Amino acid sequence: MRSIHDPRYQDLIQKLIQLRESKNVTQVELALRLGKPQSYVSKVEILERRLDVIELMDWLNALDAELAFFINQISSSYKQ
Repeated sequence: MRSIHDPRYQDLIQKLIQLRESKNVTQVELALRLGKPQSYVSKVEILERRLDVIELMDWLNALDAELAFFINQISSSYKQ
C-alpha cells in the first residue's frame, strides 16, 4: 500500500484542509505563504503529493498552528 493511501495519512491531510479552511485561507494564500505554487497545495490536498515532516512543519507554521498540538489532536483519534 502506498503511504498516501494509508487512512491515517488521508486523515492527516483532511485535518490540514479543515485547519486551512477554518482560518479562511485559500490554497492560493497558503501557497504564497509557503513560497510555492498553488498546484503544490492542491496536489497535497488531493493526495497526489506526500508531505514530509519538514514540509508539515512549514505548512502548520504558515497557518499559525503548533506542530505538537496538531499531532496530539490527530494521534488522540487513534488511541483505543
